[in-house]
Amino acid sequence: MSTQAAVFAFLFPGNAMVNSLLATAYISIFPNLLLYFVPPDIDTSSLNTLVSFAVGGLLGDVFLHLLPHAFLGEHHDEHVEIHYDEHKNVLVGLGIFAGLFFFFVMDKSMRVFAGGSGHDHSHSHAHKKDDDAHAHSNDVHHHDHSELRARNGGKETKETTDAVAATTSIDSGIKLSAYLNLFADFTHNFTDGLAMSASFYASPSVGATTAVAVFFHEIPHEVGDYAILIQSGFSKQKAMMAQFTTAIGAFLGTIAGIAIEEFTRSGSDVTEKLALSHAGILGTDLGWGDLVIPFTAGGFMYIATVGVIPELLEVTKNVKKDFRQALSEFAAMLVGLAMMTVIAWNEASA
Repeated sequence: MSTQAAVFAFLFPGNAMVNSLLATAYISIFPNLLLYFVPPDIDTSSLNTLVSFAVGGLLGDVFLHLLPHAFLGEHHDEHVEIHYDEHKNVLVGLGIFAGLFFFFVMDKSMRVFAGGSGHDHSHSHAHKKDDDAHAHSNDVHHHDHSELRARNGGKETKETTDAVAATTSIDSGIKLSAYLNLFADFTHNFTDGLAMSASFYASPSVGATTAVAVFFHEIPHEVGDYAILIQSGFSKQKAMMAQFTTAIGAFLGTIAGIAIEEFTRSGSDVTEKLALSHAGILGTDLGWGDLVIPFTAGGFMYIATVGVIPELLEVTKNVKKDFRQALSEFAAMLVGLAMMTVIAWNEASA
């Protein structure tokens, strides 16, 4: 047994149900514990480099594990003949699109509800600049408010009332953005939980590699969300507790995924009547549970390419600084991909 296989066997010693719950605990608890050591004003370039590493790992999991498994399945015997089924491939492709479309709908909806500011997976110092601007604006309003009251003998006027209303609106806007971000984080963790259960029910190797990819993605993801909460007025302790609360979404997603997998794999009369496990979808040998892996792959593709990479494309117009930052991000992404390649290669050789 290789070292990698021994580590995976140690981390995930149970069946698919137990292992998916263990993986969810790993990706939910440890990244949140690391927040205790993260400074509230973490450097943007460092965070972006970490995010680039996570993108490489996430896309590596998609292209090296999830997509091959979705189209070809898990083959333990090299002499097994692979039957080509175009209809099955069409359904798998639709499953991939469904995952990508679902994340697009969630992302777009959050941006609409947030008034144009959605849930970003890469968080820059723009948030801090906005907060500083708000703080400066609040000071101006407070100063103007005092002067107006002094000129009017301490009586409230329409101008002072409007100033107070504007300040209150700014404060509530900051808090609303923070709470919307927490809700988006909750739904994101829910889908991660679904991915965990689907991956482990597909095979132990796919489950383990998906857990590794999600784990390294969760670290910059949690750090970025933590920074938003701090900049929105949360104390360090309250921000950490809020992040731990969103981890409940991952466990709910895992439990929901387990329920779906157990239901579709059972031989109960209800399952047979619904033709979920024996007939297949549209005459193929593909069950509904088999579409969870393509759905997960589509979701991960959206997170990496639409949710994260556009944020990494932003530059400061300082050519020398941007060039150094770009090189570090390129290298980090390739390291993340290399890590998943090594894992995939060792799994194939086992």
